[in-house]
Amino acid sequence: MDDSNLDKVIISDLLVRGVIGLNDWERQVEQDILINLVLYADTRRAGATDDPAHILDYKGVAKAVMAHVAEHSPLLVETLAADVARLCLERGAMRVTVRIEKPGAVRFARSVGVEITRTRAEPGA
Repeated sequence: MDDSNLDKVIISDLLVRGVIGLNDWERQVEQDILINLVLYADTRRAGATDDPAHILDYKGVAKAVMAHVAEHSPLLVETLAADVARLCLERGAMRVTVRIEKPGAVRFARSVGVEITRTRAEPGA
């Protein structure tokens, strides 16, 4: 299926706490991490049948992402974004855009983050 036939399932502003960062102090405390996901999937069958067996389980995706953040402590936001993308693809998304932000990471900025897009067809996805 080409991407033009895919629908979007959106998880906005998932706020989690975890250890992330390069600085010594960042390795000692949990910080707020804001995660936004756009999961691309074919939702037509679910829409036509009203059968939960045909959905992309966004609640399961959110729980998996929260558990991953709680269990891992990457140095880089880029690493966390790649990990989250992989989790989403493993749970049924055909393509995913992941935005990870660290609120307050830079003085005078609301947040700093990384946004990546990955697909199942890519090597290493």
